[in-house]
Parts: sequence; structure tokens; C-alpha cells
Amino acid sequence: MSAESRATISDTNPSAYKQWSTINLRYGDTDRQGHINNAVYCTLYESGRVDFLFNDGESVAGRDTAFVIAKIALDYLKEMHFPGDVKVGSKILSVGRSSFRVGQAIFYKDQCCSTAESVIVVIDPNTNKSIPIPDPLRNVLEKIQ
Repeated sequence: MSAESRATISDTNPSAYKQWSTINLRYGDTDRQGHINNAVYCTLYESGRVDFLFNDGESVAGRDTAFVIAKIALDYLKEMHFPGDVKVGSKILSVGRSSFRVGQAIFYKDQCCSTAESVIVVIDPNTNKSIPIPDPLRNVLEKIQ
């Protein structure tokens, strides 16, 4: 992987992200040591993706589509603690025929605490087979690419 590819996946600079979500940390998100539990990071990333993939509970891809995570990789960079809010930045790294890659980062107290990359496949929920990305979804993705 080239240095340029790595920089787009694990970008710790907030200016790299076009889509933002603010999420309140809960006491129940903490582990025995008082840190935000590592599993919660995946939930925070999911909340960031939902903010641009769904509109009032409806998929921006349309009713006859669903999203499946084919891959998620994340790096833990700094600890986070309750209480507080985090900001999840999201950007589209690439768009294919039936899948797309999302780069994300979590910022807590203006510091990047984690980065992630997800591969999301668009499927027909009746057949569970991949389908081409519908134009309305492609338009949303291109706005945050």
C-alpha cells in the first residue's frame, strides 16, 4: 500500500472529513478501567455512517436495498473517557459498482482518538445478493467523497 493510500484511510486531520456527527458518550460506554470500551468505537462509527446513509429512518438507497459491512478495520490511537461528546468524521474513499469504502475518525476534545475504514456492500434484502449502487445513493456518496 502506498503512503498516499494509507494517508486517506487513516487520516487524523479533521479537515479531511466532509460529513460530521456529534455523539454523546454515556456512562454505560465505559469499561472497568473507566475508558470508553473498545467495542463502543464500532458503535460510534456506525452512528456516523447512519447519519448519511439514512434519512428519517429510510435508506437513501431506497426501500429495496440494504447495507452489509464486508470489512471494518480500526486503529485505537488515544483513550477516551466519560463524560463528553465525540465528533465522528466520515468521508467516502472510493465507490465501486456495488460497494463503497468509508474512511472515518473519532475526535474527542479536539484530538483524533481512532481511525477506521469500512467496506459496505449494497444488497437486495430478498436475495442477499449484491446489487449496483442506486443513483440516489451514488449522489449522496459523491457529495462526501
